[in-house]
Amino acid sequence: MDKITLHLDEARALSHQCLLANGCDDANAAATTDVMIAAEGDGCPSHGLFRLPGYVTALRSGRVDGRADPSIERIAGAVVRVDGRGGFAPLALVRGRQPLIEAARENGIAALSLAGIFHFAALWPETEAIAQEGLCALAVTASRSLVAPAGGTSALFGTNPMAFGWPRKDGPPMVFDQAVSVMAQGEVMIAAREGHELAPGVALDSEGRPTIDAKAAIEGVLLPFGGYKGSAIGIMIELLAAGLLGENFAFEASETTPNDGGPGRGGELMIAMDPARFGDAVGWLAHSEQFFERMLAQDGVRLPGDRRHANRARIMASGFSIPTALHENILHLTEAV
Repeated sequence: MDKITLHLDEARALSHQCLLANGCDDANAAATTDVMIAAEGDGCPSHGLFRLPGYVTALRSGRVDGRADPSIERIAGAVVRVDGRGGFAPLALVRGRQPLIEAARENGIAALSLAGIFHFAALWPETEAIAQEGLCALAVTASRSLVAPAGGTSALFGTNPMAFGWPRKDGPPMVFDQAVSVMAQGEVMIAAREGHELAPGVALDSEGRPTIDAKAAIEGVLLPFGGYKGSAIGIMIELLAAGLLGENFAFEASETTPNDGGPGRGGELMIAMDPARFGDAVGWLAHSEQFFERMLAQDGVRLPGDRRHANRARIMASGFSIPTALHENILHLTEAV
């Protein structure tokens, strides 16, 4: 497969121009571009420019407002609600970040409720941004139905990612971001594009049979990690991101969204906690560092996110590669408006 190397600034300009050309205003184009470039910069192509054609599809279909102006409401002392007004999630998250941080510092714990958004990105950028402020962060969001509940063969859950961030004494926060499915849908799509087989236990085909064929998996259904345990986490995330917020469950998003490669409407819940307000105001950071040190003392163990941080330094210096066909498609989407 032919590939082209881009530096992050080149990729940022490319994405920003494409989104502007397809109906985004500057604020939405910048915020949405930032999350894709963050993913590329951390070595996660499944959430990088690979997603840009899906964003364009959603804009061109009219279901997403590229000029949405999210509104903020403090609906309780520790609850901030952002109405994304039918736009992509990144700008709503930018608008809600500082109010969430302020509410968490005032109350010790606070929640950000995001509704009326189309979330199509990784969760770790918004979680890391909160943890960089010295707060513990947890985020969940739902998507279209792609994952079968344990024992089932039909999609019901979204891939339903969950991200958690913890501040560190020196260096970037510890952050993990994982789907309820064994593999994220984007990773399966890239495997299909590049002709790679999946590991056993990732998916079922359209007939409900186990498959290692990535293309058959896209036509079929993904499986939750850990069987009933992953399925239970999927239930929890659906209830937190949809039932709690008054937003679409994954099956409702699927029923109202064409299967065109773009995102469906949903919600996101983010919780921020100030560790200094939970009983160990002075020692919490040093104490948690002792825990990390004990972990890392074992050969072969690394902290979640360490690989991303290593990728971040390398890609900042040398750039990253995408398929030439994807680059050409983005140029076409920018020009053919």
